[in-house]
Amino acid sequence: QVQLVESGGGLVQPGGSLRLSCVASGSISSFDVMGWYRQAPGKQRELVVSITSLGSRDYADSVKGRFTISRDYAKNTVYLQMNSLKPEDTAVYYCNGKRRGSDYWGQGTQVTVSS
Repeated sequence: QVQLVESGGGLVQPGGSLRLSCVASGSISSFDVMGWYRQAPGKQRELVVSITSLGSRDYADSVKGRFTISRDYAKNTVYLQMNSLKPEDTAVYYCNGKRRGSDYWGQGTQVTVSS
């Protein structure tokens, strides 16, 4: 059974940085696409960024230039580096993996940007 476990969320001031981690129970190379989504209160879950097995990245316009996705195959981990955080980035962030038409989700980690 595939498990994705996020960590790294927390409270940060506007302009600050956080790095989220998503550790997979198996090899991340088995996924066709991995990514990060977020869901703010009262809003639908939205794609933040995705990365394909070939390394193609797709960022939401709202985070371009501020967020960076990366991965470490040796650690079976995908990261989301978030810089210049804004209050509107406040949300629960979810790790997602897509493999052979199936979606796998982590439990989510809360990110709150507030002074």
